[in-house]
Amino acid sequence: MNISLYGVSVWVLPVIIAITFHEAAHGFVAHRLGDDTAWKLGRVSFNPLKHIDPFGTLILPAVLLFAHSPFLFGYAKPVPVNFRKLNHPKLDMVWVALAGPVTNIILAIAAALAFHALPWVPADAAKWTADNLKNAFLINIVLAIFNMMPIPPLDGGRVAVGLLPRPLAIPLARLEPYGMLILIGLLILLPVIGRQVGLNLDVISTILRTLTGYVINALLLITGNT
Repeated sequence: MNISLYGVSVWVLPVIIAITFHEAAHGFVAHRLGDDTAWKLGRVSFNPLKHIDPFGTLILPAVLLFAHSPFLFGYAKPVPVNFRKLNHPKLDMVWVALAGPVTNIILAIAAALAFHALPWVPADAAKWTADNLKNAFLINIVLAIFNMMPIPPLDGGRVAVGLLPRPLAIPLARLEPYGMLILIGLLILLPVIGRQVGLNLDVISTILRTLTGYVINALLLITGNT
């Protein structure tokens, strides 16, 4: 696989910003709602080194990329949140979880709006700037949609646990230790098995791609980029 230095340069910055702002938003909202755990640990920060997980942020995406995985994903170092310290634990858990994806959507909108400023960018930097903005727009939307899957420990899973009635929330919350294994099974192993038996089992990826497409089109429309 031919990965150029230019290609790396237009992906690294958008990925780092998307991940850093996503995680910092969780910690900031938790702090505002009564839990200072992340604040005391210095995780309410825009320093990317505070949030990068060596395996989840670097090694796993690289392995999936070179293995031609049907779906590329990774994760940052989770921001610690003590939900018991929140002012209203069950409801505030939802706000803390939503903070990351909402921040990514805001960043995507900012990137789309910034396209309108490209005529003022020096000609020799215009293509590099445009490619960074395109990737920032896409990465932030993908990160938001992916994290809203209703599987703990993803944000969507925690939103579901916070909103569902107790008899449904408790069994879902108990899946959290197995969440990453479930994701790997749904996004990687299931499509591989499907190809071996001649079936298209890449259902989750298809749903995610479809939702991502809808959000992309909607944000392009509202930012005047259609």
